[in-house]
Amino acid sequence: MSNDQFENLGSQVKELRIQMKLTQAEVASALNVTPGYISNVENNRTAMSLRVLIYYARLMNMTLDSLIGRIAPDYKQTALDNELMQLASKLDDTQKTKLIKTIKLWLK
Repeated sequence: MSNDQFENLGSQVKELRIQMKLTQAEVASALNVTPGYISNVENNRTAMSLRVLIYYARLMNMTLDSLIGRIAPDYKQTALDNELMQLASKLDDTQKTKLIKTIKLWLK
């Protein structure tokens, strides 16, 4: 990740937290870190460890791929593909058939 993308991490973390209507204290408690740590991340004074990033993604109901895809535009395509595959894997065969037909219509 480039420095510009690292700087984007804090704002993305804050944006997601606000979207989920969570306080810094609630996120900190869920991740077993201090509210000061979350504040430092959101203000780009420190980077999240991989462990905390994984737990943060789970807390936000997204895969780590999706979270990184929001932060690192170069990775966005891979993240989108992975998220699409994950969602499709949850469909039953009838729903998968309908999805395939829909995608084929979009591609025409």
